[in-house]
Amino acid sequence: MPAPDINAGSSSGALPPAMDPAAVIRSRAYLSALVLATLLGVPISAIAYGFLALVSKIQQYLFADLPKDVFDGGAPAWWPVPFLVLCGLLTGLSIRHLPGNGGHSPAFGFAAGGGPPIDRELPGIVLASFTTLALGAVLGPEAPLIAVGGGLAALVVHQLKTDAPPMAVTIMASAGSFAAISTLLGSPLLGAFLIMEAAGIAGTTLILVALPGLLAAGVGTLVFVGLDSWTGLGDFSLALTSLPPEVTPTPATLAWALPLGAASACLGWVIRWSGLSLRPVVHRSRVLVTSLLGLGIGLTAMVYQLLSNHSFKQVLFSGQSDLPDVVAHATDYSVGALLLLAGCKTLVYGLSLSAFRGGPVFPAIFIGAVLGIAASGLPGMAMTPAIGIGIGAMCTAMLRLPLTSTLLATLLLGANGLSTTPEIVIAVAVAYVVSMLLPVPGPGRSEAAPAPPSETDVQPSRGTGSVPDRGSPNLDPSRPI
Repeated sequence: MPAPDINAGSSSGALPPAMDPAAVIRSRAYLSALVLATLLGVPISAIAYGFLALVSKIQQYLFADLPKDVFDGGAPAWWPVPFLVLCGLLTGLSIRHLPGNGGHSPAFGFAAGGGPPIDRELPGIVLASFTTLALGAVLGPEAPLIAVGGGLAALVVHQLKTDAPPMAVTIMASAGSFAAISTLLGSPLLGAFLIMEAAGIAGTTLILVALPGLLAAGVGTLVFVGLDSWTGLGDFSLALTSLPPEVTPTPATLAWALPLGAASACLGWVIRWSGLSLRPVVHRSRVLVTSLLGLGIGLTAMVYQLLSNHSFKQVLFSGQSDLPDVVAHATDYSVGALLLLAGCKTLVYGLSLSAFRGGPVFPAIFIGAVLGIAASGLPGMAMTPAIGIGIGAMCTAMLRLPLTSTLLATLLLGANGLSTTPEIVIAVAVAYVVSMLLPVPGPGRSEAAPAPPSETDVQPSRGTGSVPDRGSPNLDPSRPI
């Protein structure tokens, strides 16, 4: 298959003066890449849908259906504890003994650089993330789906041509990642935006990488919709459908965005600090410590149910399936119950970041939304802008991706998103600035110089599935793979 090439001899990474993106797009090589991206979108999105469906089914059976069959009064508060210990045991074993160490550590967020996982690393990434997600740890599915989608696409390229140039692999890996998360965040465009901002793709590279990716994402969305209609298992997209009517921005809501954005940045710092600070302890005895962390997560969920009379499931998992119900029944929660839920979720989120495998997006969304509901009782504040502020600010604090966080909060609010955009933008800007001013979390380590990999971990840029930033490549449309 012909495809765009990259010349490694350019040390500056600057585009040559004669570079014409339109010529590359019109080339046979690039058109072949578009066709391949479209074709790859079908199987990769089907695999992603099957992964999400299986995780959802196991969660439903173990934490809802099975306890109903065993106990007349529903699941007791202690029910999740043994499953979380098992979660830590299986995840620790997968990371410790399988190639690839389970992929990228979510404690580092979405790191730019690196590349898609190689074929022998994919089973370990799938198993570590599957046990993490299905058995209750507090992480989302977006990072493993990005990694698996990018890895499968790169594998196909290498099978077609073993000496494929890096730029061809980059383009196809991005297309696979786009397809894998095409509807997970409620919009294929939002998923694509997340990958591109995390990888720092811009300029001509953005154009050349985005087109195949968007094609694959569009096909992936159709596959998700078709499989949902055929199987009835669900579309697995996060959507908030029970928000109060939109509220015109007021001086009060705009003013509250300032302290709420700053508070979210501080809370995000605490979460990241706990995840990064626990990592050296995890590395001393991966399996044992990960099992103990699972025990801590299960006990926290148990305490929440005992104190609040709400289900322990709200503390576990990514929060993707429970958040719409919490928003729809927000009036059933006191401020104290909401703060307890946010506090427990914050604690287990930090524990999960340190040792488990998954994505950091959905728990941040959940915590931000719950805190937003709690803040909706402030003078002059309304629930819809408060939820938008909370989601945008917490995602910014955890991901360090202000544009994606703004778009994420706006799109999740649906028809109310446009009216709350001013508050969201202010909260995101404040959260980002405060996050940059706070000291680097973790045990005395600079984010710009991550710790070297050990036998129980990988470099923070490895295995995210996000597309590496390779600068501005010297593309030659006349050269085949």
